[in-house]
Amino acid sequence: MRNVRFFGGIPATKSKYGSHYGEKIFEIGNERFREWVPWRSKLSAVLVKGYEIEFYGNEKVLYLGAASGTTVSHLADILDEGIIYAVEYSAKPFKKLLELAKERENIIPVFADASKPWGYSGIVEKVDLIYQDIAQKNQVEILTSNSEFFLKDGGKFLIMVKAKSIDSTLESSEVFSKVLEELSKRFIILKKGTLEPYHKDHMFVFGVRE
Repeated sequence: MRNVRFFGGIPATKSKYGSHYGEKIFEIGNERFREWVPWRSKLSAVLVKGYEIEFYGNEKVLYLGAASGTTVSHLADILDEGIIYAVEYSAKPFKKLLELAKERENIIPVFADASKPWGYSGIVEKVDLIYQDIAQKNQVEILTSNSEFFLKDGGKFLIMVKAKSIDSTLESSEVFSKVLEELSKRFIILKKGTLEPYHKDHMFVFGVRE
């Protein structure tokens, strides 16, 4: 992945910035790298498990469930010529996200409910990718509604599915099967896989809008 290098099996992103969440900083010659902890970031876990998600660096991304900006900060390193619209609804993590956005020109923080995309339709433009990491029962519905508002034709999505947030009474594998079936009705699925052992009962799905 662009601007990513592995150190001892753990990825790190090339960055001119310092630590955001206590991650280690590596100085290699004139370059600085920020450790990308797979137990803290699901996208890092995807990479550690051997999956490749390609970025060009100038994409426009809508990030749903930005929280305090752990993964957003690494995506901002990778998309150093792009823009990330980072949506978060909880006030406490949003304060930390705001601090991150103040030092990064390519992060636009949006304090809003991701299940109501019309609420930020005046801020967010058409995007190349929707990244979603939300612990709600209607995760697929949220992705679908946001894609209808903001995803370009042929745009891609990357969703981190949290099985127990959808149905805690079923085995995770059953929930994943239902999610894949629902996503297949609207999207083409390119890659998928669980995030064990870094994130229990989680699966990622990477796909493209038909």
